[in-house]
Amino acid sequence: MPEEPLRILVAAVLCWINFVAIDIFFRLPARGGVSGATAIAQEVEKGGGDLHGGYMLGNIVSSPDASAGTLLAACGVYCAGLPGGLFAALLVYIGNRICYDPGYAGTTGAITATFLVVGMTGLGFAASDFIAGMVIAILTIQGISHVHSSRLIGRLWEIRSRGGP
Repeated sequence: MPEEPLRILVAAVLCWINFVAIDIFFRLPARGGVSGATAIAQEVEKGGGDLHGGYMLGNIVSSPDASAGTLLAACGVYCAGLPGGLFAALLVYIGNRICYDPGYAGTTGAITATFLVVGMTGLGFAASDFIAGMVIAILTIQGISHVHSSRLIGRLWEIRSRGGP
């Protein structure tokens, strides 16, 4: 079994892929879906970032999305195993409805992360590896550089827009 720093790095990559793929699938970069998301996107664009990446950043800040769902699911699995992760998904679903979020990215992210974390614990990973990994994954999108992360998301969105529904 790999040492803890390597497990956290692997968990961060898996969490990043999980939440970014789900948020892009649910079209978070398409437009501001909840109150405040468009204003955030416009500020990111003014600062040199990508508007569509800014929409995703704004949607993440304004309502529980797949990043929040992934983090809460890892915490739920840490506390209570599979039932804890599924309970976290229920809480994210309720949070989305409170925010009048029309989508299900957060709930889907919590469900997929629950099964990801539970599955990886069977391979020797700890749920705590995914808590730390998800914090790192969120920091790469929301905490380091809005300009650069929005441009990356914008490129991923462009690929998705050309190739999918």
